Amino acid sequence: MKETARMGPTQESRTYRHRYECRNALQQGRGEEASMAKDKKKQKGIPKIESTETHRNKCAACFRQFNKLEHLVEHMRISYHSVHEPTCSICRKHCRSFESLREHLIGPLPKQECRDIFAYKGCKFCLKVFDSPNSRRIHQEKCQHSGTNAGIIGRFSNLGLRDNLTIGGGARGPQVVALACKMVGGGSDGSLDLCARVCLIDEHENIIFHSYVKPPIPVTNYRYETTGIRPEYLRDAMPMRQVQRKIQDFLCNGEPMWTIRTRGGRARILVGHGLDHDLECLQIEYRSEKIRDTAKYPPLMKTSKLSNSLKYDIQVGIQDPYDDCVATLRLYMRMKSQVHRTQDYPLASDPQNRNNFASWRQSELERMTPEQMLETSRSDYYCWCLDS
Repeated sequence: MKETARMGPTQESRTYRHRYECRNALQQGRGEEASMAKDKKKQKGIPKIESTETHRNKCAACFRQFNKLEHLVEHMRISYHSVHEPTCSICRKHCRSFESLREHLIGPLPKQECRDIFAYKGCKFCLKVFDSPNSRRIHQEKCQHSGTNAGIIGRFSNLGLRDNLTIGGGARGPQVVALACKMVGGGSDGSLDLCARVCLIDEHENIIFHSYVKPPIPVTNYRYETTGIRPEYLRDAMPMRQVQRKIQDFLCNGEPMWTIRTRGGRARILVGHGLDHDLECLQIEYRSEKIRDTAKYPPLMKTSKLSNSLKYDIQVGIQDPYDDCVATLRLYMRMKSQVHRTQDYPLASDPQNRNNFASWRQSELERMTPEQMLETSRSDYYCWCLDS
């Protein structure tokens, strides 16, 4: 028999090494071929389908992205984006409230580019961006409100009654007045709110009416720590019915209640914070078209009227209704002074806009660009800039 020749250890290791090197060379060649093919595709300018779809289905207002075009249309149908929303001056992103805009600029997770520019040229009070830091500095000196004068004038209001309520005299259109009340407690446990003090100021922050009010039922808790009201202040105070009639006649300004409308007319605009509660305690009925409540205004819904917008504290210790009037009036005037693009029919509830995103227009809407959809969209709330 022939004996099979065996390979020695040196020859066997060489064989395995040769096979390993061949396998690596083959894999490396395939990798190079794949990278060359990818480079050729890039050179030919072949676009990625995902990026094209994502860019096409991006909301032009809030920058949300959608997988399908019909989802973007539905988003625009229910979001009511408009020129009246708070908007970032840097990237033009629309936010639902000023608190959302503040978080976008200087919040815990802001957009990096916007944060850097805003830190250099932005006003931390009104969130506007200016051309230079010097312009920002000059603006902030005027933008930051101070409660010093308000407190001094408010102290004078406590010296006695003030009643300058007159009907008529609205030569420049509807006047703006701010209302605030202070409540004492009634009922067995003192939890029932009773109006014991009321203040009205005009748009120039002048007091036009200030009075203590005698509640219709006995007071069981004067809440002196916050109201500063003592029993002797209400002993000879004006009766509730008389206060109610005076204020209601002044607000309507000779115009019948059923003819009052949002814009125009003689009725006065009433500004306040939580006016539903104040008017209920005063037992006054007034048309919602003329009420400007900072507690219910959508851009301010998440914004405290004291901490984020006005930047000074007014409710420390005994609370003065005049200070509350000044705070809400200044906030209203700031919202009113915003400059937004004029539209013939700015509200989604206007008859001319009711079919803007109707379901029977789905095909037409899907052919629009995101910018055209934004142009078609209207606001679902009355912007206070329309009072100008």
